[in-house]
Amino acid sequence: MGEIRRPNVVCLVAGICFNDSKQNKTCLDRMQEKFGAIESELAPILFVHTNYYAEEMGHALKKMYISFAKLIDPAELPAIKHFTNALEEELSIDGKRDVNIDPGYIETPKLILATTKNFSHRIYIGKGIYGDVQLYWKNGHFNANPWTYPDYKDETVLRYFEKVRNAYFNKLKELDSWK
Repeated sequence: MGEIRRPNVVCLVAGICFNDSKQNKTCLDRMQEKFGAIESELAPILFVHTNYYAEEMGHALKKMYISFAKLIDPAELPAIKHFTNALEEELSIDGKRDVNIDPGYIETPKLILATTKNFSHRIYIGKGIYGDVQLYWKNGHFNANPWTYPDYKDETVLRYFEKVRNAYFNKLKELDSWK
């Protein structure tokens, strides 16, 4: 029988797709008020992987990725997704979102995103939220699953999250909480 243990703290991350830079700045400010300082970011890049958001948010969207300095309990992810959904709604213009926020976390073996949509590969984690393993660590790199969102398969994005994972791993060693 396995021993039941508390999970390690994890690194909070988010992908933020946006149309208006001013609204995105407000989004980042609000997220920092709630979750603390941003530790690293991948500067905005053109979001060309899908037209999924075009009707609601327009064309020529950008997406950036961020990580936060403060490590969190992974059980906080459902509440974080509720906060980011409310923030998206608050920043909406005429009932249409101007930002889309994908919160998640990195732990040593994977990157998980929170979603409100159930599917065969998603696990219910509470409060109407599902966890979706987008990336897994193998052979010294993050790798995509068959269902991984196209932007998370991008080499630049993969390399960014590998750097975030390495910084997180070093923090765990400093905290002496590595199990």
